[in-house]
Amino acid sequence: MSETLANRLKEKRNELGLTQAELAERCAVTRKTVNTVENGVFVPSALLALKMARALGEPVEALFWLSAE
Repeated sequence: MSETLANRLKEKRNELGLTQAELAERCAVTRKTVNTVENGVFVPSALLALKMARALGEPVEALFWLSAE
């Protein structure tokens, strides 16, 4: 069984009224990085996942989880 890292970044970001560029600025990454993480193309480092969680005011476990494919 293969597992992937699922996330609800886009949902939470939209709830807060943030653009990808605004979240990227808060995390010191590019907008493209935020986009690729949101779409599951790029698996963030633990550091980036924690920065994103802090920027969105959520525990990391509320934004990221393992999903069986």
